[in-house]
Amino acid sequence: MLAKITAKNQLTLPKSLTQAVGATEYFDVEARDGQLILTPVRIQRGDAVRAKLAELDLSEDDLAAAVSWARAPATTSELPAAMVNEPAAVYDTRPAKPMKADAKKSKPKA
Repeated sequence: MLAKITAKNQLTLPKSLTQAVGATEYFDVEARDGQLILTPVRIQRGDAVRAKLAELDLSEDDLAAAVSWARAPATTSELPAAMVNEPAAVYDTRPAKPMKADAKKSKPKA
């Protein structure tokens, strides 16, 4: 089946294809070997999350403890040995060069 992309990069999917994957609003889009791969994504709402927590028998205290643990600074004794001796990451902190389009916009008009 053919699908046309518009000047605004919008793509209309044939109804028969969207019906084949079921009702969905969102797709995960991936480029692989020169092809676009669309995978339907179903957004889970709060009710689904609460149901899963109830299914796992997790309480608010369990969640608070997990968040507290995740936010706590890691101590060397908690880290795997491979990470303790790992050198610190080095990041390039120089400002990026502005793109030509941005440079044109920033010029004052006469």
